[in-house]
Amino acid sequence: MDYSTSDLCDHFADVVDVLEPMFINFGGQTAFCGRIKTIKCFENNELIRSTLEQDGSDTILLIDGGGSTRRALIDIDLAELAVENNWQGIIVYGAIRHVDELEECNIGIQAISSTPVSADSEGAGEHGVPVNFAGVSFFDDDYLYADSTGIIISAEELILETDDTQD
Repeated sequence: MDYSTSDLCDHFADVVDVLEPMFINFGGQTAFCGRIKTIKCFENNELIRSTLEQDGSDTILLIDGGGSTRRALIDIDLAELAVENNWQGIIVYGAIRHVDELEECNIGIQAISSTPVSADSEGAGEHGVPVNFAGVSFFDDDYLYADSTGIIISAEELILETDDTQD
Protein backbone atom coordinates (compact mmCIF):
# COMPACT_ATOMS: atom_id res chain seq x y z
CA MET A 1 0.00 0.00 0.00
CA ASP A 2 1.33 3.37 -1.00
CA TYR A 3 0.27 6.07 1.46
CA SER A 4 1.49 8.84 3.69
CA THR A 5 0.16 9.52 7.16
CA SER A 6 -0.22 13.19 6.14
CA ASP A 7 -2.52 12.28 3.23
CA LEU A 8 -4.48 9.86 5.39
CA CYS A 9 -5.00 12.58 8.01
CA ASP A 10 -6.18 15.00 5.30
CA HIS A 11 -8.75 12.55 3.94
CA PHE A 12 -9.85 10.82 7.15
CA ALA A 13 -9.55 13.53 9.83
CA ASP A 14 -12.77 12.42 11.53
CA VAL A 15 -11.78 8.77 12.00
CA VAL A 16 -8.07 8.83 12.87
CA ASP A 17 -6.20 9.39 16.10
CA VAL A 18 -2.67 10.76 15.91
CA LEU A 19 -0.03 9.65 18.39
CA GLU A 20 2.01 12.30 20.15
CA PRO A 21 5.32 12.72 18.28
CA MET A 22 7.64 10.80 20.59
CA PHE A 23 8.62 7.79 18.47
CA ILE A 24 11.85 7.19 16.55
CA ASN A 25 12.30 4.92 13.51
CA PHE A 26 14.76 2.11 14.22
CA GLY A 27 13.85 -0.59 11.68
CA GLY A 28 14.76 -0.96 8.02
CA GLN A 29 11.24 -0.02 6.88
CA THR A 30 10.15 3.52 7.67
CA ALA A 31 6.56 3.09 6.42
CA PHE A 32 4.35 0.21 7.51
CA CYS A 33 0.72 -0.50 8.27
CA GLY A 34 -1.58 -3.27 9.46
CA ARG A 35 -3.92 -4.44 12.19
CA ILE A 36 -2.50 -4.25 15.68
CA LYS A 37 -2.13 -6.87 18.37
CA THR A 38 -1.54 -5.39 21.81
CA ILE A 39 0.79 -6.48 24.59
CA LYS A 40 1.22 -4.85 27.97
CA CYS A 41 4.40 -5.78 29.83
CA PHE A 42 7.05 -4.06 31.92
CA GLU A 43 10.78 -4.60 31.39
CA ASN A 44 10.30 -8.24 30.31
CA ASN A 45 9.87 -9.72 26.86
CA GLU A 46 8.72 -13.30 27.45
CA LEU A 47 5.21 -12.62 26.08
CA ILE A 48 6.68 -10.59 23.22
CA ARG A 49 8.81 -13.55 22.12
CA SER A 50 5.92 -16.02 22.24
CA THR A 51 3.74 -13.62 20.24
CA LEU A 52 6.39 -12.99 17.57
CA GLU A 53 6.77 -16.76 17.12
CA GLN A 54 3.25 -16.74 15.61
CA ASP A 55 2.33 -15.74 12.05
CA GLY A 56 2.13 -11.95 11.92
CA SER A 57 1.03 -11.44 8.30
CA ASP A 58 -0.50 -7.97 7.87
CA THR A 59 -0.10 -7.39 11.63
CA ILE A 60 1.77 -4.91 13.81
CA LEU A 61 2.75 -5.73 17.38
CA LEU A 62 1.98 -2.77 19.65
CA ILE A 63 3.79 -3.01 22.99
CA ASP A 64 2.93 -0.92 26.04
CA GLY A 65 6.13 -1.16 28.04
CA GLY A 66 5.04 1.55 30.45
CA GLY A 67 7.41 4.01 28.79
CA SER A 68 10.38 2.44 30.56
CA THR A 69 13.76 3.19 29.02
CA ARG A 70 15.73 1.12 31.54
CA ARG A 71 15.47 -2.19 29.65
CA ALA A 72 15.10 -2.93 25.95
CA LEU A 73 11.96 -4.88 25.03
CA ILE A 74 13.07 -5.50 21.42
CA ASP A 75 16.54 -6.63 20.32
CA ILE A 76 17.97 -8.02 17.08
CA ASP A 77 16.92 -11.61 17.88
CA LEU A 78 13.27 -10.61 18.37
CA ALA A 79 13.31 -8.37 15.29
CA GLU A 80 14.66 -11.22 13.15
CA LEU A 81 11.99 -13.51 14.61
CA ALA A 82 9.34 -10.95 13.62
CA VAL A 83 10.70 -10.76 10.06
CA GLU A 84 10.79 -14.56 9.82
CA ASN A 85 7.11 -14.73 10.83
CA ASN A 86 5.94 -11.96 8.48
CA TRP A 87 5.12 -9.21 11.01
CA GLN A 88 4.71 -5.79 9.36
CA GLY A 89 6.06 -3.78 12.26
CA ILE A 90 6.55 -3.23 15.96
CA ILE A 91 5.67 -0.14 18.00
CA VAL A 92 7.28 0.00 21.45
CA TYR A 93 6.25 2.40 24.17
CA GLY A 94 9.60 1.70 25.74
CA ALA A 95 13.16 1.01 24.61
CA ILE A 96 14.94 -1.18 22.06
CA ARG A 97 18.60 -2.17 21.60
CA HIS A 98 20.99 -3.25 18.81
CA VAL A 99 20.19 -0.04 16.93
CA ASP A 100 22.68 -0.55 14.07
CA GLU A 101 21.54 -4.12 13.44
CA LEU A 102 17.83 -3.16 13.53
CA GLU A 103 18.38 -0.70 10.69
CA GLU A 104 19.26 -3.69 8.49
CA CYS A 105 16.05 -5.61 9.32
CA ASN A 106 13.26 -5.53 6.76
CA ILE A 107 10.59 -4.48 9.26
CA GLY A 108 9.22 -1.25 10.68
CA ILE A 109 10.22 -0.63 14.28
CA GLN A 110 9.46 2.53 16.22
CA ALA A 111 10.20 3.10 19.90
CA ILE A 112 10.77 6.02 22.25
CA SER A 113 14.47 5.30 22.90
CA SER A 114 17.31 2.82 22.91
CA THR A 115 19.33 1.33 25.74
CA PRO A 116 21.98 -1.40 25.81
CA VAL A 117 20.37 -3.24 28.75
CA SER A 118 18.31 -6.31 27.85
CA ALA A 119 14.85 -7.03 29.21
CA ASP A 120 14.13 -9.82 31.66
CA SER A 121 13.03 -12.99 29.90
CA GLU A 122 10.71 -14.05 32.67
CA GLY A 123 7.74 -12.13 33.88
CA ALA A 124 4.12 -11.35 33.52
CA GLY A 125 2.36 -9.60 30.72
CA GLU A 126 -1.03 -9.36 29.07
CA HIS A 127 -2.02 -9.61 25.43
CA GLY A 128 -5.16 -8.46 23.66
CA VAL A 129 -5.91 -5.83 26.29
CA PRO A 130 -6.72 -2.18 25.59
CA VAL A 131 -3.71 0.06 26.24
CA ASN A 132 -3.24 3.81 26.33
CA PHE A 133 -0.15 5.91 25.66
CA ALA A 134 0.94 8.84 23.47
CA GLY A 135 -2.51 10.37 23.96
CA VAL A 136 -4.31 7.48 22.22
CA SER A 137 -6.22 4.34 23.26
CA PHE A 138 -5.40 1.16 21.31
CA PHE A 139 -7.51 -1.97 20.86
CA ASP A 140 -6.70 -5.27 19.19
CA ASP A 141 -7.54 -5.13 15.48
CA ASP A 142 -7.34 -1.33 15.16
CA TYR A 143 -5.45 -0.27 12.03
CA LEU A 144 -2.11 1.48 12.46
CA TYR A 145 -0.25 3.49 9.83
CA ALA A 146 3.31 4.67 10.45
CA ASP A 147 5.89 6.56 8.41
CA SER A 148 8.64 9.09 9.03
CA THR A 149 6.05 11.83 9.63
CA GLY A 150 4.10 10.10 12.38
CA ILE A 151 1.82 7.31 13.54
CA ILE A 152 -1.97 7.23 13.25
CA ILE A 153 -4.64 4.68 14.13
CA SER A 154 -8.19 4.04 13.05
CA ALA A 155 -10.85 1.53 14.03
CA GLU A 156 -11.37 0.85 10.32
CA GLU A 157 -9.05 0.33 7.37
CA LEU A 158 -8.21 3.53 5.49
CA ILE A 159 -8.13 3.31 1.70
CA LEU A 160 -7.35 6.32 -0.44
CA GLU A 161 -9.25 6.23 -3.73
CA THR A 162 -7.11 6.96 -6.75
CA ASP A 163 -8.29 8.63 -9.90
CA ASP A 164 -7.53 6.19 -12.71
CA THR A 165 -9.30 8.21 -15.40
CA GLN A 166 -7.33 9.94 -18.08
CA ASP A 167 -8.33 13.07 -19.98
